[in-house]
Amino acid sequence: MARQLDLVDSATRMMALRGNHRLADRWAEFERRGVRSVIANTAIAREFAGWCWAVASEVQEAGQRKPAYAGESVVAA
Repeated sequence: MARQLDLVDSATRMMALRGNHRLADRWAEFERRGVRSVIANTAIAREFAGWCWAVASEVQEAGQRKPAYAGESVVAA
């Protein structure tokens, strides 16, 4: 993840880090409240999907349409 964060501008990097902390905090809150893991996983996944969409929209609007690993060849394993 750190390598990918180096490829984006600082505003997107901060958004990513805030989102990561928010989801981790939400998970800890679910765990503290004793929410079943399947329910917590679903809630976190839904929020994560929305967050990914928001980040992608922001990057697209900024005109930064480059792959996460620009310049590197990707070889299927």
